[in-house]
Amino acid sequence: MDRSRFSHVNPQDPEFFDTLSPSTRLIHGDESFSQTTDIAPPIHLSTTYRFPSNPDDLFAGYLGQMGEGEFIYSRVNRPTEPRVEALIGQVLTSKGESPVHSVLYSSGLSAFHSALLYYNPKRIAVGKCYHGCYSVIKLLTRNYGLERLDIDCDEELLQPGDLIHLETPINPTGEAIPIKHYADKAHRRGAFLLVDSTFAPPPLQDPFLFGADMVIHSATKYFGGHTDVLAGILGTRDPKIAKQLLSDRTAMGNVVGGMESWLLLRSLRTLEMRVKKQSKNATFLVNWLQGFVNQEEEWKEGVMKGVVSKVLHASLQSEDWIKDQMPNGFGPVFSLVLKTEDMARIFPSKLHLFTHATSLGGIDSLIEWRAMTDPHIQRNLLRVSCGGEDKKDLKEDLRRGLEAISKIQE
Repeated sequence: MDRSRFSHVNPQDPEFFDTLSPSTRLIHGDESFSQTTDIAPPIHLSTTYRFPSNPDDLFAGYLGQMGEGEFIYSRVNRPTEPRVEALIGQVLTSKGESPVHSVLYSSGLSAFHSALLYYNPKRIAVGKCYHGCYSVIKLLTRNYGLERLDIDCDEELLQPGDLIHLETPINPTGEAIPIKHYADKAHRRGAFLLVDSTFAPPPLQDPFLFGADMVIHSATKYFGGHTDVLAGILGTRDPKIAKQLLSDRTAMGNVVGGMESWLLLRSLRTLEMRVKKQSKNATFLVNWLQGFVNQEEEWKEGVMKGVVSKVLHASLQSEDWIKDQMPNGFGPVFSLVLKTEDMARIFPSKLHLFTHATSLGGIDSLIEWRAMTDPHIQRNLLRVSCGGEDKKDLKEDLRRGLEAISKIQE
């Protein structure tokens, strides 16, 4: 199907397209997929599609020979999914680098499971990460004997075909880990590196520049951005791997729904502006809160000594590699460690702009007493996900909450 007549962005002019910035690509990068003259892409909810009406166009094996823009059943494909995948692939591709091919899934964990099914490692080295990933690994260990190693294990324990899974920045602290170090470690042994970059979406970090073989995002978070969609993404520079992942997805059935695909498409338009502001909000609040830890701010802000114990965030790290790896911001999530468990449990109830809820990445600021959902985390830690509100308003909300906690402890 020739769809160029529906778009004012000429798909035959790649040189011009290659000069566009990420924010422009997010708005115009999928226009060659347009099948109508609608400015806003239509929502496709059908689960099945008509076969050609001309008998001469019908043949055995049609499913395996469909062309671009042809659809038969929504578990295989639907109009919105390839459009979303093309757009995400473009935003995951740094200027001048090999293109990234993305594959969309029903959740971040289904994407992680699919990556493990593709690589089929005998051993997986993993460090601090989302606790749901441990659950997937545990299932594969139970059923198939997958051996779990520590991410800082002796290099000799890794064998060709094994996998290192690195999450950076880390959930829930927001601290960054050097990608190149673990890429080199994996590749010296013939292993692969899977990087979860959910906490540093484009344009904050490109793991492929530092040696990642595959990148995963929970698209539920920043790609979705409005706390109303569940989805996951795998990105690879190898088109053959992407083709195999798509085939595997059809077999596994872990496809994203039609409405979710459309919600992602809607949200991607504003990804860069949202993420940049959210990241700046987090860095601003972290620098202010660090003053309490350093005992520089406590009297000026009227907050009693002994409330804030520690602040964790990539912006506080001083390693040489950190600014190279995260040149455009340090992520919208940080952790706040209070002096006691009771303080951490009570603190969210004293806030007005930060909603006490799990998850992150939405335009609304959230705070979570993390022990409620992660049994392995320290009991006095709060995970903070900064939204798009004014940073001064967020600061004042936290200040009032800390002051209220300090009075309770008197």
